[in-house]
Amino acid sequence: MFQGLRTTIYQVGDLTRATEWYTQALGFGPYFDQPFYVGFNVGGYELGLQANAPAAGPVENVVAYWGVEDVAATVARLQQLGATEHSAPMDVGEGIIVATVRDPFGNVFGVIRNPHFRVAPSGG
Repeated sequence: MFQGLRTTIYQVGDLTRATEWYTQALGFGPYFDQPFYVGFNVGGYELGLQANAPAAGPVENVVAYWGVEDVAATVARLQQLGATEHSAPMDVGEGIIVATVRDPFGNVFGVIRNPHFRVAPSGG
């Protein structure tokens, strides 16, 4: 039985620089920090950084959206830290706001405000 999302991993060419950037972006440091992998506990879900060169081209077939209270303010803050806009904040219906940026390492990083979503056990 599936238990829910556990980890989203971003490939980065410079793990030290990526760890510093995500520490600033998230507002806290990693709980797991090794030369090959760094993990952050984000509200009970893991945002991982893996020390591999990024893919030759952008990989956009899957986007992880991280919950925030204010999408526009979060996007602005991430841009101040060096991210670039990928898709501007937009309401996709019923008050759900989404946006994506590209982090300084080429990864698409999504943010979402979804007033309807609640963490629930599998199947719920």
